[in-house]
Amino acid sequence: MKNICEWSNCKEDGKFKAPIERDNIRNFKLLCKTHIKLFNKSWNYFNGMSQYEIESFIKSDLTWHRPTQTFGSSDNFFSILWNNALSDKFKIFENDNTRHINISRKLCEKDKDAFRIMDLRFNDDWSIIQKKFKTLVKKFHPDKHSGSKKHENKLKKITLAYSHLKMIMMEK
Repeated sequence: MKNICEWSNCKEDGKFKAPIERDNIRNFKLLCKTHIKLFNKSWNYFNGMSQYEIESFIKSDLTWHRPTQTFGSSDNFFSILWNNALSDKFKIFENDNTRHINISRKLCEKDKDAFRIMDLRFNDDWSIIQKKFKTLVKKFHPDKHSGSKKHENKLKKITLAYSHLKMIMMEK
């Protein structure tokens, strides 16, 4: 079925969508190639908006019109990750904050890498590991560095290293 251009007195094939309302992309009219060019030349998304509304739109566009959260926000991804990493749901570390890794146990390369990523000594106890993790998260959090992917990736490595060290501690 052929769609006819919705420009007045035009009988061409309407293949191109033109918005009828600024905020409703589902409400559109179909235009032919000639008329969509005319429509696009005169289309002004900001028509009828105040200076304040335009500035608010542009500011919101910086974050793809999605709300941002501060580091301490309860629904911030890194805050959730941090809280889960620090939680002791099985009460393994409840009364023993000086737990050491059994030095007689040979550390594999993955264990050693986890210590290196967090800049720790191989015999540091659990309380030192926790303190170091908190310090590193604060230091490398992307919100502190304008959303830098470099810092975000570093923080992911630190979190994985911390999770690995936590598993080592549970094995003891």
